[in-house]
Amino acid sequence: MTRAAEPGAARAFRAVDPTTGEALEPAFAVTTPGELRELGRRARAAFRRYARLPGHERAAFLRAVADGLDAAADELVARATRETALPEARLRGEVSRTSGQLRMFAGLIEDDAWLGARVDPGDPARQPAPKPDVRAVRRPLGPVAVFGASNFPFAFSVAGGDTAAALAAGCPVIAKAHPGHPGTSRLVADVVLAAAERTGMPAGVFALALDDGHAVGAALVQLPEVKAVAFTGSRAGGEALMRLAAARPEPVPVYAEMGSVNPVFVLPGAAAARPKDVAEGLHASFTLGVGQFCTNPGVVFVPQDRGGDELTERLVKLTNGTPAGAMLNARVCQAYKRGLEELERAGARRLAGGATGEGPNDGVAALWEVALEDLAAARELLGEVFGPSTLLVRYGEPDELPAVAATLEGQLTATVHGEPFELEPGGVADALFQVLVDRAGRLILNQFPTGVEVGPAMVHGGPYPATSDGRSTSVGTRAIERFTRCVAYQNFPEALLPPALREG
Repeated sequence: MTRAAEPGAARAFRAVDPTTGEALEPAFAVTTPGELRELGRRARAAFRRYARLPGHERAAFLRAVADGLDAAADELVARATRETALPEARLRGEVSRTSGQLRMFAGLIEDDAWLGARVDPGDPARQPAPKPDVRAVRRPLGPVAVFGASNFPFAFSVAGGDTAAALAAGCPVIAKAHPGHPGTSRLVADVVLAAAERTGMPAGVFALALDDGHAVGAALVQLPEVKAVAFTGSRAGGEALMRLAAARPEPVPVYAEMGSVNPVFVLPGAAAARPKDVAEGLHASFTLGVGQFCTNPGVVFVPQDRGGDELTERLVKLTNGTPAGAMLNARVCQAYKRGLEELERAGARRLAGGATGEGPNDGVAALWEVALEDLAAARELLGEVFGPSTLLVRYGEPDELPAVAATLEGQLTATVHGEPFELEPGGVADALFQVLVDRAGRLILNQFPTGVEVGPAMVHGGPYPATSDGRSTSVGTRAIERFTRCVAYQNFPEALLPPALREG
């Protein structure tokens, strides 16, 4: 349901330009409880037909959405720029990434191999008991609730990766627009709905719900027709949805990506050999997009030696020269400022700060430092600060790092910078990675965590609390598995089996 508010509507809201604080037209009507229930009923009815469509028909739908997004890119980017303050080049790239994800899943489902069919033929002559014929295959769960993210108005939003994976799996989607960019969400939803009509998809296969708060999202998770939830956002938001989903008469899975501090470990050899390069790469990574990435490197372990000092000095200079940038919205900006205050209260020493801005929601870059031994007494130093800030943790000996890594919470990424002699089997990097493999979904060597390649092998997930379920990913073709379950068919005649399980 994608409509602007009608005159006299009881509940309506507008997007706000984060650079000026100006309310933007038009006003959008909040989805009512009755409308939401109807969306659930329509999605359930659509599921009965949509789940049975052959993969090539669903693939045609996904490609039609991708084509529609590319065709509407100018209009989409213009609106998203006003609602998010993200630069045009970034948003154009994100539209392309979103259409690329849709095409990637379309290619995946044209072949039934993704269904993981397993056939265990029967043997009626087996003794002492006949062996039954058993065949198993993946099946879509049912309607999925997808929550749009504030920082990715396209790639992790209405038609983003979660929606693409769910639709590819055979699950209708009810998308909950992020309140920060309702106009962008509506435009994208209209593209999806037009593609569904053009390719003959069942009515109710996709819908959009709007709200300026949390009530509609909470009600959406509790709809009996919803069989899974996908969310990208804060830990508080993800955990709230997890509690709601667990308290239902029929609990459903919540696949929540909730961010992390994405630790970076700079080994002494790397600090000595290339302090300037590492410093510049780190600065570019933690200030990218005003630091509003879930893979932002928020904690960096740097040796307390000459190389570490040179790296730190370069980071200080770069951070002091960083211009302020408008953040996504007032709520994100206020949370960032609170995060900086909490770092200072916990004992972090401020080394550098970027230029201040004149906008109401400008984020100012910040660089902090703390000694390794102070972490144990102030674990709040390792909390995520969503914005252009990073904390340098100065350590003495690299042999200390594996033990520190073992105390970290689950992370989306973990990065190590080292020279070849530090990367030999049995060396310090090897020991560090042996710990980090249990702490992060993506391990990175001599690169930086921001930037998530969209491809079949990517894992964008990690142990709790980075995500609610560390066995899954929200990027890459494995994401489709979240919205399916395995079903076994025993002793079935050929004609009643799903096509993927039939002979040949």
